[in-house]
Amino acid sequence: MGQEFFIKSDNLESKVRTLLPSQGGLGAGFDLSASTQIVPIVDLTESAEGSNFRQDLQTALSFDSATTFATTNTIDDIVTNTGYYRITCGIRVNGAGYAILQLTDGSTTKSVWSFEGYSGATFVFPFEVVVFNPAGYTIQTRSTSTATSLLGSVRQIATINGELVNP
Repeated sequence: MGQEFFIKSDNLESKVRTLLPSQGGLGAGFDLSASTQIVPIVDLTESAEGSNFRQDLQTALSFDSATTFATTNTIDDIVTNTGYYRITCGIRVNGAGYAILQLTDGSTTKSVWSFEGYSGATFVFPFEVVVFNPAGYTIQTRSTSTATSLLGSVRQIATINGELVNP
């Protein structure tokens, strides 16, 4: 059997009371302890939170939840609702021009991702990014010439409050 040590830490005790109210959050006293004995741990967090859905599956694209876009020589609004969005895109460049992913509030625009093509260049460049869209903003794709195109899809993966949205 391992050796047991008692730990006295106001910070740790406060965190335990916050995370585990049934273990002393109502003012009951308790002691934190550590042991030299090896104890296997089974993580039941997802089940305790009411979800057994893996995070990587939660971000999957699907027929019903993904919205496609194709932007060439224009600006397109791809997201107007609040939340967190997964944007999967390919850039096709066949000459000079810019391919841009940007946020705007209607008066100010900020580029969050951009790619520049140049004369004589021909290539395809894939990318994926997660973007937070706050209230009053729009996520846009922008192409500055007929030589650059952004083609892809966008899917909401969480609400503005961080609640996951399954496909």
